[in-house]
Amino acid sequence: MTPTPDPSAWVKASRSGPDNECVEMRCTGGAVEIRDTKANGAGPTLRSAPAGFASWLAGAKRGEFDGLIGA
Repeated sequence: MTPTPDPSAWVKASRSGPDNECVEMRCTGGAVEIRDTKANGAGPTLRSAPAGFASWLAGAKRGEFDGLIGA
């Protein structure tokens, strides 16, 4: 992800595609929020405590969820 001076601003994932096929996130109100860009800000937002998000991200980096793809 690209660092931003305003942590409450939405940041697009650096590996996202150019056609709004991506996710973006921000830190706000003591939580991490994640959303799909296809809904142009009108869709649902996943909200997590920073520690929970960090734990999920570490598991994703280790490949713990790879079996879910194509399931």
